[in-house]
Amino acid sequence: MYSLYRASKTLKSQRIQLNHFSCNYRPSRLDSIPHLNPILGWIQTAFFASHSKENPSIDLSQYPSENIRNFSIIAHVDHGKSTLADRLLELTGTIRKGHGQPQYLDKLQVERERGITVKAQTATMFHRHNLHGTDTEFLINLVDTPGHVDFSYEVSRSLAACQGVLLVVDAAQGVQAQTVANFYLAFEANLSVIPVINKIDQPTADPDRVIEQLKSMFDLDPKEALLTSAKTGQGLEQVLPAVIERIPPPPGKSSSPLRMLLLDSYYDEYKGVICHVAVVDGALRKGEKISSAATGQSYDVLDVGIMHPELIQTGVLLTGQVGYVVSGMRSTKEARVGDTLYQYRSVVDPLPGFKPVKHMVFSGVYPADGSDFEALNIAIEKLTCNDASVSVAKESSTALGLGFRCGFLGLLHMDVFHQRLEQASHVISTVPTVPYIFEYSDGSKVHIQNPAMLPSNPKQRVTACWEPTVIATIIIPSEYVGAIITLCSERRGEQLEYSFIDSQRAFMKYRLPLREIVVDFYNELKSITSGYASFDYEEADYQASDLVKLDILLNGQPVDAMATIVHRLKAQRVGRELVEKLKKFIDRQMFEIIIQAAIGSKIIARETLSAMRKNVLAKCYGGDITRKKKLLEKQKEGKKRMKRVGSVDIPQEAFHELLKVS
Repeated sequence: MYSLYRASKTLKSQRIQLNHFSCNYRPSRLDSIPHLNPILGWIQTAFFASHSKENPSIDLSQYPSENIRNFSIIAHVDHGKSTLADRLLELTGTIRKGHGQPQYLDKLQVERERGITVKAQTATMFHRHNLHGTDTEFLINLVDTPGHVDFSYEVSRSLAACQGVLLVVDAAQGVQAQTVANFYLAFEANLSVIPVINKIDQPTADPDRVIEQLKSMFDLDPKEALLTSAKTGQGLEQVLPAVIERIPPPPGKSSSPLRMLLLDSYYDEYKGVICHVAVVDGALRKGEKISSAATGQSYDVLDVGIMHPELIQTGVLLTGQVGYVVSGMRSTKEARVGDTLYQYRSVVDPLPGFKPVKHMVFSGVYPADGSDFEALNIAIEKLTCNDASVSVAKESSTALGLGFRCGFLGLLHMDVFHQRLEQASHVISTVPTVPYIFEYSDGSKVHIQNPAMLPSNPKQRVTACWEPTVIATIIIPSEYVGAIITLCSERRGEQLEYSFIDSQRAFMKYRLPLREIVVDFYNELKSITSGYASFDYEEADYQASDLVKLDILLNGQPVDAMATIVHRLKAQRVGRELVEKLKKFIDRQMFEIIIQAAIGSKIIARETLSAMRKNVLAKCYGGDITRKKKLLEKQKEGKKRMKRVGSVDIPQEAFHELLKVS
């Protein structure tokens, strides 16, 4: 007992943090003290035992590959996929009916507040079904995926572990833009597609029209469509039999060496890094040693099991099964999504994995109070533990001090990250930007993510510049076609496709510069169409463009946090809007403030914020006029001196308002 007491005192003195504010376990002198190793192992085992469940009745060896089905639910935002997931979990007895919260698999606070799915989740279900005259129990893995375009990275990870999908479509709204995008993701992955017409209980539901849309757009057999209502439970009894009969079992070989696909990872305050994996070949058992194809590091398997729907220890994962692994990884950075995990010292071919994350939107994040930088650093570290798709780099601004430049998959991804960040720390976010490429007369090229990094008056002449574009899919009621064509033309769009889905709805494809849609395009689209438009985009190539850097000057000094890159034809209008908005939000000072927008040394817009003037003649009753002139001259000189040494504070509202400028 005395040695245990000494160990606990040493642990306390070394301050090993086993909480979610520190993703990275920091090795200390404890690792080099041999007599403490058994005690550290005992403490770690105690943590596992007290914070995970074990269900001895689950024997995964009873489920060979032919009795396993892995499927995802894909749909447009708010077409009911999370509710359908809830009903399937209740139908199989995985959760009790009415037990727990709605949208059970949406576990983030922001998911519940917004009613959207941000992080893909997995749940294992067991269902008995009579297949080919034999009553058999099947193991079914359900992966709940996000619907928004910004989280298509999450969707691709989910689909890589599946052999089929449920394509959920709202019976009233019909096929929407993200329905199209998600269908083609599944189609390209060669997955079986089961169409599910949901919300048939709604008064405006028209399932026949939706079935015709699915046939005309995707060439899906109308007889294969399932009519359901996840809210009332109508038609749900046919979903799981369709999954078992129409989706093939996983194709892996149980006799081959172990190969696992790493689908996701997150940090748990007790277990450390928990990896979600799909076993493609072979089997994984607790106590074995595995290696990473991406990093070359090796790990001991400390815990293994399934999500049913919480973590359940099984001690083994067999071919075709999806579950979790705890391997002692010290940081989620070691768990690279799409990595292949395999048996230590065995020789295997790595799995294809996923496309690398490509950041399309960048924004600066600064503490509202400069002294809170460390608190912001901790908050960002905590969030990036569980979101590997955000890039973070430190940067400094003369206007805002120390902060971070973060890269995101899209605007909603950025908005969700900022919302989660503001729950922990008060921050200022700069205008979102996209990556550009500039070429100079000497042949050199620079990649610009932060407009402030681009010289306003470069020594070399800019000879060419490129900006990223997207292929946008827009589905709208036919009466709004003219207004949308005008909107896309104003945003420098190029029409690629235009057709009608049916007599009421039009389908349009445009090539648009990403910069034109990154700020307020979606809001304007919804406003013009009274909320009936649906919008989705996928990244396309860079295209040549005539771009310039627009600087904002206060009393001749550039504000680096407000620099932006715009098309030359739009520079004057954008500059004028920026200076007009700044004039409204900057407080008046005792000296005059000149607000200017400039391209290089050329001023293209200006506003003047007049000084507050004290009445220095208030106590001057009569007397010679020279006395008054002397007082006024003295005031004038004082204002000049204040203008020279005074500073202008830009309130946070100004930065938020500038987000609305296109």
